[in-house]
Amino acid sequence: MSSQSLTDGFGRQITYLRLSVTDRCDLRCGYCMSENMSFLPKRDLLNLEELEHLSAAFINRGVRKIRISGGEPLVRRDIMKLMGNLSKHLDSGDLDELTLTTNATQLSRYAGELKAMGVGRINISLDTLDDDKFAQLTRRRVLKTVLEGIEAAQNAGLKIKINVVALADFNRDEIPSMIEWAHKEGMDLTLIEVMPLGEVEEDRFDQYLPLTALRDELEQDWTLEPIDKNTGGPARYVRVRETGGVLGFITPLTNNFCAGCNRVRVTCTGQIYMCLGHMDCIDLRTALRGSDPETALNAALDIAMLRKPERHTFDIAGPGAMPAVERHMSVTGG
Repeated sequence: MSSQSLTDGFGRQITYLRLSVTDRCDLRCGYCMSENMSFLPKRDLLNLEELEHLSAAFINRGVRKIRISGGEPLVRRDIMKLMGNLSKHLDSGDLDELTLTTNATQLSRYAGELKAMGVGRINISLDTLDDDKFAQLTRRRVLKTVLEGIEAAQNAGLKIKINVVALADFNRDEIPSMIEWAHKEGMDLTLIEVMPLGEVEEDRFDQYLPLTALRDELEQDWTLEPIDKNTGGPARYVRVRETGGVLGFITPLTNNFCAGCNRVRVTCTGQIYMCLGHMDCIDLRTALRGSDPETALNAALDIAMLRKPERHTFDIAGPGAMPAVERHMSVTGG
């Protein structure tokens, strides 16, 4: 394999891989997927050895951080075997961080093991602390299980960031109390604008809450002090003086963050998406399963860098608009 770094046509070095291990999830969040999702047949998924081989290829090209995602990654069979094998790159110093994004439904089972493997921090997707609203949004009544998973992760010593998708008529009034709760528990919290990915039952125009407006509301009661914090992703961070905690903002619609993009996403079927907001992708699975996978993967990654766009084109212009991108978020990976 070439050891040449992954650098796109705009001079951005790619050091961050978001790797999906499954499109399946045990929740059905209304902004992410439909109630009756058709999941991929297992034969289409990369097996564990292929996921490891692919990760090694990216590490060899300069990737220093890997985030495992889904769907819900912890529902993938033998996921901890994969995590354990990837953690060897932490031990060797070839990888700076191995982490994952989870809905925490399976976290009570795995938190201690993740910590022992060298996972230092995780992101947990949680949009409400109200049991009825949680059941309405996710179509599953498992908030108690999620909170038990968070507690298990804290007890294991994992650093936690709560990810909250801001939804205009759903959790807008609850967001300040969620921030207070997270900060009281020693957790960071990041707010995310809803993204127009995949067709769902609800109109995303009705769901969309610009974080510029929400930040103005928060600043009526709190002092938000910008801080120099960078976790490798698109969030911009402040410290809330009154709570002492860290608050992040991910704003794909109101404040484009593409100039510093350092990441690519690979799906559980081995498709590399150079940008979350575009349909263009390159098939890495065929390269992996060919007669000379190293050479083929290297060539495919070189092409991917040439085709990585300068920015996404997300827009929620008005009611009834089609999604900007046809695929669901659960297909691409978080």
